[in-house]
Amino acid sequence: MKIETQIPFLDALLAPWQATIGDEYLGYRNHVYRMAHCCLRLGDCSEEERQKILIAAAFHDIGIWIEDTVDYIEPSVPPAMAYLRENDLEAWSDEIRLMITEHHKVRPYHGEHERLVELFRRGDLVDFSGGLVSFGIDKQELKSLRAAFPNAGFHRNLGKRGWRWFLKHPLNPAPMMKW
Repeated sequence: MKIETQIPFLDALLAPWQATIGDEYLGYRNHVYRMAHCCLRLGDCSEEERQKILIAAAFHDIGIWIEDTVDYIEPSVPPAMAYLRENDLEAWSDEIRLMITEHHKVRPYHGEHERLVELFRRGDLVDFSGGLVSFGIDKQELKSLRAAFPNAGFHRNLGKRGWRWFLKHPLNPAPMMKW
């Protein structure tokens, strides 16, 4: 796996959200970089598909900070759609919307835009699981990826938010998950 420690396009997508994310920005940025690398490692992507992955990656969890919630899937969609509109990329809207809304699906995704949506789901799961689920990515590659982009409290912060959510919503402990 070739690790790109700086992807200017991705950094430009994330930069406007730095103030909103605050102290958790580095953790989110590193998660986005790790999961995007995993997506690209899992599939042979064209330049257009790479750009779609980077856009979806930048926005896929942004609703956590916009709405201060772990029920963040739907709130993550409007900023991505606004970006696509502002950049004359509306033709990608359905695919990127699905990449975001289906990225926490427990079972494999089957449906419209299946290849990239499933690739994105898998890439996020590799990073979220800390490599426990790897879909064949070599453990040493994942270790190198984590060294290049340290966790910086990302999973710990998600755990804190998740615990606070659970205390208020014990019958709906993981609203971002889909069967």
